[in-house]
Amino acid sequence: MATQRIDPIGALPRAMAEGRPPETQDWLNRRIFHPLANRLAARLAPTRVTPNALSVCGGFLVAAAAIFYVGLDWPRSVALGFVCHLLWHVLDGADGELARLTGKASPAGELVDGMCDYVSHFFLYMLLGLGPLLAQIGGWAIPIGILAGVSRIIQSNHGESRRRTYLWRVYGVPWLQHAEARNDGLFGDRGAFARTFAPVARGYVQLADVLSPASAAIDEAAARAAASPRDQARFRRLCRAGSGSALRLQIWLGSNPRTIILGLSMAAGSPLYYFIVEIVLGNALLVWSIAAQKRCDARLAARLETARGSSGRPLEGTRDLSWTGPAFRP
Repeated sequence: MATQRIDPIGALPRAMAEGRPPETQDWLNRRIFHPLANRLAARLAPTRVTPNALSVCGGFLVAAAAIFYVGLDWPRSVALGFVCHLLWHVLDGADGELARLTGKASPAGELVDGMCDYVSHFFLYMLLGLGPLLAQIGGWAIPIGILAGVSRIIQSNHGESRRRTYLWRVYGVPWLQHAEARNDGLFGDRGAFARTFAPVARGYVQLADVLSPASAAIDEAAARAAASPRDQARFRRLCRAGSGSALRLQIWLGSNPRTIILGLSMAAGSPLYYFIVEIVLGNALLVWSIAAQKRCDARLAARLETARGSSGRPLEGTRDLSWTGPAFRP
């Protein structure tokens, strides 16, 4: 059934078709990874290949990158490991695009995609920490590897969840948080998959909320604006205009910079450099991003309150954040 959508900025049809408005992407995604992913998804759409299969294949590519980095002699280890890691970025974009093209996007698919990413990169970190780094610095390799892995999880959660929240606020594109809030889809299913992994998804959403303490007021404003197309258009315009500085920081917390830094670190002969960057610079950027997002949300809340007052009437609405359009899978 067709769903009416409000388009306050003239870019909604393209954004909803691709799920990737340009302001949420870095140069590599805009110019290389996502165009390749779109082409791959278009070729696979008529076949029996599923988005979940692509997610699993992407996870195996990360595992292969880890094995090549650790198991081969330099420089073949760096060349093959880096190429496999780059190819993972293409599949990581292609699974979501294939889901959109084939109408198979769902909260469960979003969860499978995230689980494959996290599990495969956990394997990568452990192999790097227990392999070359352990031989180089001894027992310190284990706590350093664990700290770097935990840092990646927290940093990635913040960057990705804020990007998805931005897509929802500005373009009306839902994400896992809304399935959790409605208790439907994956979370209303009582099958083995839901019983096993729904708590993981809820933990992901709860961590995202902890890392964005000032966003509740914006969500309440979105709920109030939902009943009126004019209020909703105003809300989306203000969110887009007020999110730029925080959004740019969150892009740097994405996976593209990490892949490049890891490749350079392995080319220099040790994963230690990468782990130090992850722990020190990555966490510094995380703290900066959280503070910037909090400031953006505070300014945005003030602007929304001003807009609400200038409208001459209270914004009507409800706290129901349900979505009647297609589900989103990044």
